[in-house]
Amino acid sequence: MDILSYLVFFSVVSGIYAIATLGLNLQWGFTGIMNVGVVGFFGVGAYATAFLTGPTYADAFGGFGLSPLAGYLGAMIASGLVALVVGLLTIRLRHDFLAIGTFGAAVCIQLLAMNLKPITRGFDGLHSLPRPFAGLAASPVAANTYFLVMVVAIIAAVVWALERMVRSPWGRVLRAIREDEEASAALGKNAFAFRLQTFVMGSMLMGLAGALYASFTGFVSPQDLLPILTFQVYVMLIVGGSGNNYGAVLGAVLIWALWTMTETVLGAVLPTGLKQQASALRVVLVGLILVLMLLYRPQGLLPERANVSREARLQR
Repeated sequence: MDILSYLVFFSVVSGIYAIATLGLNLQWGFTGIMNVGVVGFFGVGAYATAFLTGPTYADAFGGFGLSPLAGYLGAMIASGLVALVVGLLTIRLRHDFLAIGTFGAAVCIQLLAMNLKPITRGFDGLHSLPRPFAGLAASPVAANTYFLVMVVAIIAAVVWALERMVRSPWGRVLRAIREDEEASAALGKNAFAFRLQTFVMGSMLMGLAGALYASFTGFVSPQDLLPILTFQVYVMLIVGGSGNNYGAVLGAVLIWALWTMTETVLGAVLPTGLKQQASALRVVLVGLILVLMLLYRPQGLLPERANVSREARLQR
């Protein structure tokens, strides 16, 4: 039963990361938007669902007691609105400058979560958040299993929708902007509008992932908004395959498995004096894997598939 409980827990968390990775894939994999503020939008979604669904706190904002579904929808709307504001200010920037701008936005969100104690309770966090299916399940394992089914259904729906979107003319424009934005603009495509659309939609998926994480753990605090989360999501996408939605899901599962197992293994084999360094060594190991992937298989485990229009196929 302990193994089953762990496998369900692992699958839920890796599924949540997969949703965030799919959002980044839409931005970076298909459009070339270097968003280094993944954790910021993840945090917006987590706090939004906490405000909407959490209990009444004597010293903080919130306590609306809405259903988890309302919390997830509210989280997507909130993260989309924040992304719209950030995108209007930064989306015209390119490459390193855009990365710096989005990273700064994520840092600002974390600082707000830390210091707006009348709203976020600071490092005390927002706790006792309701979980879906908790009242229907006979045990915590059953409740987690129901939650896993919901997460898998969300992933399937997101992948289905993204596949249809990126294979449409709209999706081909995204690839054209990624490859040569000036040429796309010369053909009459409004690159700013397309980049802003994907930035907002991808950030909404990151907000949904944050909402699911807060709902699953029942707690959210600024300690959940560390920059390492952005690093994890990028590694997941690069290893799985940038520009491939199925690769994004695969990379999330593999890297989260590596991330969780290495700390346990290192903690078991390292001498007592070095056990505290297991977390740092885990980051080094994942970073090494990232470097090796970029050197020897930059396309990822599941490379991007060619998207050829029906007219072009008929001409062959």
